[in-house]
Amino acid sequence: MLTKESPAVVKKGKKSITIGIPKEKSNSEKRVVLTPESIGILSNNGLTVLVEAGAGLAAKFSDQDFSDAGARIVYNSKEAFEAQVVLKIDPPSVEEIGQMSMGSCLISSLQLSKQTSEFINRLNDKKITALAFEFLEDKVGGMPVVRAMSEIAGSTVMLIAAEYLSSVNDGKGLILGGVTGVPPTQVVIIGAGTVAEYAARTALGLGANIKIFDNHIYKLRRIRQLLGQQVHTSTIDNFNLTNALAEADVVIGALRAEKGRNKIVVTEEMVANMIHGSIIIDVGIDQGGCIETAVPTTHENPTYLHHGIIHYAVPNIASRVAHTGSYSLSNIFTPIILQMAELGGAEEMIFNYKWFLRGVYAYRGSLTNAHLARKFGIQHKELQLLLAARY
Repeated sequence: MLTKESPAVVKKGKKSITIGIPKEKSNSEKRVVLTPESIGILSNNGLTVLVEAGAGLAAKFSDQDFSDAGARIVYNSKEAFEAQVVLKIDPPSVEEIGQMSMGSCLISSLQLSKQTSEFINRLNDKKITALAFEFLEDKVGGMPVVRAMSEIAGSTVMLIAAEYLSSVNDGKGLILGGVTGVPPTQVVIIGAGTVAEYAARTALGLGANIKIFDNHIYKLRRIRQLLGQQVHTSTIDNFNLTNALAEADVVIGALRAEKGRNKIVVTEEMVANMIHGSIIIDVGIDQGGCIETAVPTTHENPTYLHHGIIHYAVPNIASRVAHTGSYSLSNIFTPIILQMAELGGAEEMIFNYKWFLRGVYAYRGSLTNAHLARKFGIQHKELQLLLAARY
C-alpha cells in the first residue's frame, strides 16, 4: 500500500489592519497609547496607523514625530475612529462610539462602574469588541496595564508628597527623608501591593521612615522581601493605625479593591487627629478610596484642606508623567497588536488565546458563544456569564 500525498497547509499571511489613535478630549489625560517608536515597528510590519493631529502633544510627541515614524496624520477624529482597531486612554463617549465602524475593535479603559446603559447599548449596536485596560491579563495571570500604571503612581506619589510638604506650597516645611541631626519624615502606607512597593522604595531611598499596613499577611511578607529591608509592617487595626497616623507626615492610601468598591479604613476621626500640614494621597480614589475624607480632585485643582490636612486625590496620577506613561503603555500594546495582525484580527486573538478573552468586555463578532465555549472547553452557560460580567 502506498501513502497518498496530502496538500500542505498554506499558512495565512498577515492581515493588514488599520489602527486609529484619536486625540483625548479630557484636559486631565495627557498620555497616548503608542509612541512614535512603536508606530515605526507597526508600520514596518505592514500596519496602517492613523493619528489625529495633536494626539501626542501633551505627552511631548509632535505630529512630525509620528509622521516620520510612518503614521498618517488625520485632521478630524472621525477618520481615526473609523479604523479597524481604535486605541484610546479614556473611554469613548457615546458620540465617539457612533463614529466607529461596524464590527471594529476598541482598546481603552472602560471604567464600567461609571458607564450608562446607553454606552453599553451603543457598543452592542455597533457590534464592537471592546478590550478594557483594567481587565487585561497576560499569560501568567498578571494585569500588565494595572501593574505598569501602579509602578508609575507609586514612584510619583512620593514626589508629590515632597512637593506639598515644602514651604513653597505652604506645607510643613519638611524635606521628604532626613538629614544629619534631624528626625526622618514619617510615612504611612496603607496597602502592600505594587503602588505601595514603589512608593516605599522611593521613600526609603530618600531616607524616610515608613510603616506599611495591610490585612494580607502574605502581601506584607512579600513587600518586606522585595524591599530587602526590615520595615515596620502591621495588619490594619484601629489602635495601631490611629497611633501611626497621629505621627505621620505623609499618608499614602494604596489599597486596591479586589471586587467592587474599596473599604474605608481611615475614618474622619483618625484624620482629625493627624498633625496639621500633613498630606494624604489616596491613590485608589478611582475605586472609592480607603480614606473617608478623600474626594476626587483634578490635575488643575489637585488638593484641598480638610481638618488642616492637605488631601491629594487625583484619579489618574500616571498622567502627571505622560511621556513615561505613554512609553509604558506602548510597550504593552505593541506586541499585542502585532499578534493581532499576525492572526488576522481581534476575533482570532480571542479564538487563539484564552488569556486575551479575559480582557474582552463585549464580544459581538461572527463567532458564536457556542464556538468559543467549545474552543476553551467550558460550558456555554459559563461563557455567557463571563461575557455578562463585562456589562
